Amino acid sequence: MPKVGMGPVRRKQLVDATISSIHTYGLADTTVTRIARSAGVSPGIVHHYFTDKDDLLFESMRQMLRSLKIEVLKRLKNSNTKAERLNAIIEASFSPEQFSPEVTSAWLALYASSRHSPGLFRILQLYHRRLRSNLLDALGGNNPQNLDKAEAIAALIDGLYLRAALNLDDSDMQQLQQLACKMSAKLAGN
Repeated sequence: MPKVGMGPVRRKQLVDATISSIHTYGLADTTVTRIARSAGVSPGIVHHYFTDKDDLLFESMRQMLRSLKIEVLKRLKNSNTKAERLNAIIEASFSPEQFSPEVTSAWLALYASSRHSPGLFRILQLYHRRLRSNLLDALGGNNPQNLDKAEAIAALIDGLYLRAALNLDDSDMQQLQQLACKMSAKLAGN
């Protein structure tokens, strides 16, 4: 029987082990046994907290979204102008927390697997809606012109993130972040 109060700690431990296993083995070869081994627990403990691998994957992706949300809110707190708000969203997307090798592998797995998993597809849709909403707010509200700008900036963020994640160029994160900020300012009309 698990100790009282261990639930949140154990769940976080298992989520971290899942993200690490996705990075090490890829999503298809990430098994409950490998996750348990990485977390230093038995597979039975994994099944005590999660119904199956998909439930654990879903929670891992939700945790990544929560982490991104916290990062965005932290950066938006001191942003007053439209340009500062756009830059805060971009900086959060390219922050070290969002671009560790493990988290990058998990984001790539989420994109690749979302077509075949309704739960993961919902998580990806949530990410896109939240990004669009944050960008619309930064741009000054929901209107057709801002919606087009928000979609273009979101595509820019995702595209640059993907290029860097796949190491398609030698740019470092700071260069990509600066490029994203510069291009979003042009798209926003700043």
